[in-house]
Amino acid sequence: MDVTPITDVGAGRTAASITLENLGKVYPDGSVAVGDISFEVPAGELVVLIGPAGCGKSTILRMLNRLIEPSKGRVLIDGEDVTRQDPDALRRTIGYVIQDVGLFPHQTVRTNIGTVPRLLGWDRKRIRERADELLDLVGLDPERYARRYPHELSGGQRQQVGVARALAADPLVLLMDEPFSAADPLVRAHLQEEFLRLQNTVRKTIVLVTHDIDEAVRLGDRIAVLGDGGRLLQYATPADLLGNPASEQVREFVGEDRGVRRLAVTKVRESMRPIGRVEQIERLPTVDAEGTLYDALSAMLTSDSLNVVVLEDGKPVGSISRSLLFDVPVKS
Repeated sequence: MDVTPITDVGAGRTAASITLENLGKVYPDGSVAVGDISFEVPAGELVVLIGPAGCGKSTILRMLNRLIEPSKGRVLIDGEDVTRQDPDALRRTIGYVIQDVGLFPHQTVRTNIGTVPRLLGWDRKRIRERADELLDLVGLDPERYARRYPHELSGGQRQQVGVARALAADPLVLLMDEPFSAADPLVRAHLQEEFLRLQNTVRKTIVLVTHDIDEAVRLGDRIAVLGDGGRLLQYATPADLLGNPASEQVREFVGEDRGVRRLAVTKVRESMRPIGRVEQIERLPTVDAEGTLYDALSAMLTSDSLNVVVLEDGKPVGSISRSLLFDVPVKS
């Protein structure tokens, strides 16, 4: 097999597309971990893999960076077949965050973050500056945390350092295997919020594994629902998944309250109606066009109104009625 060395992958780019073509994994005993999976992750988007235990979520993730070799099919990153690249060099261009973080306990936070840059031959000054920049980016003050050791951090802080380490060499792709599942609910919600803020800043291509449908619809630009035997049951945006589950199996997985969940992930601008006469809207509550239908409902309930005016750049551009909110198409 020809192997393409990776010297400066990603120069001038911040994210890369990922294409899975008929990807599958069958073990020597005949057990099928992943069936025949095909989908594309656009550059800069976050795709969530979700499904029951044993459906191949983590196996797919590890085939992307060749920790597990596929039995069939291909993984392309920006059109380049990863199986034709040196695996060690490939992994240095792909950030990887796991559930238990995996920080080196005998190294400081700053040294942990600099792991991959050191392997790439960065000088000490550049590594230090990059580590401190990333600590600040993930919400940890470098002056307070850079010289601490992992055991001196909370679980949430260790997870933030793990994300910083994965981003240290500015990878095109970030893989995350249930990164927040070990945190308690309050810390988990905070980590998700911080992660969304971070993604809005760095816009990496991210593939994230979770078993939590609420986390999937909150974080994902698209969601891949997997079934037993590593079968792809549906690949869709959160709003489309909740509004139009492709099968009874998907419908049961996303839950009976999917209509309520859909309010939180559907943008107001996607559902608004043309605005009425100006004199009729002056006394109505307002919501921003970039808000969600849940925001619209909250504004209505707070003001005891049946309608809300949609604003864009401070100007009315549409309206949402309470009857429309509960007429959001959800197939049963």
